[in-house]
Amino acid sequence: METVTALLYEEAAALDEQRWHDWLALFTEDCTYWMPAWDSEHEMTQDPTNEISLIYYSNRNGLEDRIWRIESGMSSASTPLPRTSHAVTNIRLGDEKDGLVSAYANFIVNSYRHEITDTFYGRYEYGLRADGDKLVIASKKIILLNDVIPAVVDIYSI
Repeated sequence: METVTALLYEEAAALDEQRWHDWLALFTEDCTYWMPAWDSEHEMTQDPTNEISLIYYSNRNGLEDRIWRIESGMSSASTPLPRTSHAVTNIRLGDEKDGLVSAYANFIVNSYRHEITDTFYGRYEYGLRADGDKLVIASKKIILLNDVIPAVVDIYSI
């Protein structure tokens, strides 16, 4: 449990401190990163390839491209970058299956930009894999509970 908690806290810190390459290093090459959309008040989309998602990357290349756009200044949605504070709570472990450990957590992210503070909150679902003596993120699903988005939502704000 300590290793999982440390990984989730490090991911949050890397985002808050804008250490983009440290953040990318936490993910496997074949990772999935998915924030499904709400289909109704209580049902989310289930298939990122055939239904609407708020964010979906089928491997780390998509995350790398996102970081490139942020760093290059070519993302007008990310200029200026907000200051963020991630609070990760209620971390718990699930089952281990096929070399993946399931982990779950709640989150609240405060994001400050253009003299406005926005708050995003929800739950994370992770698939974690051992890589030598450390754990890495093989899958991350973000369930955004306040999905009427008042501002830009991006990898750093969730």
